[in-house]
Amino acid sequence: MNFRWDIIAAYAPFFLKGTLLTIGLSLAGIFFGTILGLLIGLGKIMRNKWLAFPFSLYITIFRGTPLFVQILIIHFGFVPLIIGKTNSIFAGILSLSLNSAAYTAEIFRAGIQSIDKGQMEASRSLGMSHVQAMRHVILPQAFKRMIPPLGNEFIVLIKDSSLLAIIACQEIMYWGRAMQGQYYRVWEPYFTAAAIYLVLTYSMSLLLNYLERRLATE
Repeated sequence: MNFRWDIIAAYAPFFLKGTLLTIGLSLAGIFFGTILGLLIGLGKIMRNKWLAFPFSLYITIFRGTPLFVQILIIHFGFVPLIIGKTNSIFAGILSLSLNSAAYTAEIFRAGIQSIDKGQMEASRSLGMSHVQAMRHVILPQAFKRMIPPLGNEFIVLIKDSSLLAIIACQEIMYWGRAMQGQYYRVWEPYFTAAAIYLVLTYSMSLLLNYLERRLATE
């Protein structure tokens, strides 16, 4: 196999640009997805089943349909409806955030429900409100248990951001496909893209492992 390093060097600035955009999209998706996921997870565990139903429905829809389809619907449907025209970056952040929220909501729900109910009762008996008990007693304990599944979700989100190339969002895979189309080569563009994703996901794994060890020690 004649592996051409020269075309990788020629496309290096574009891959760098795509990597920075991928990191930005992923961080935005993680940030908004985590906040939205926490709210949806808390909504799903409400005792009133009618109030909890919309949150369960949201999780069912976004977990039961492909992210690829969600990206297309959001890019060509919702985004023009909101801002009057298509915008691949806005659509990318919105798609990743909404999809990630459905999965993180289930992680939050499972983490909160794994804490013994007696701790909530003890907190309430000490005079705490339900919100205060959740904030100061339940969530800090649940968060430690949620770190591994949240880490997996964040890594999946980074890899899923490659699907945004379909709406011309100029992330890593967009430039990989552009390189493949220009030079009619397969190995160089896709090996380069795979190597960049591997570095990003491995870095995220190291960061989460460090955070998990740190919290376990404390």
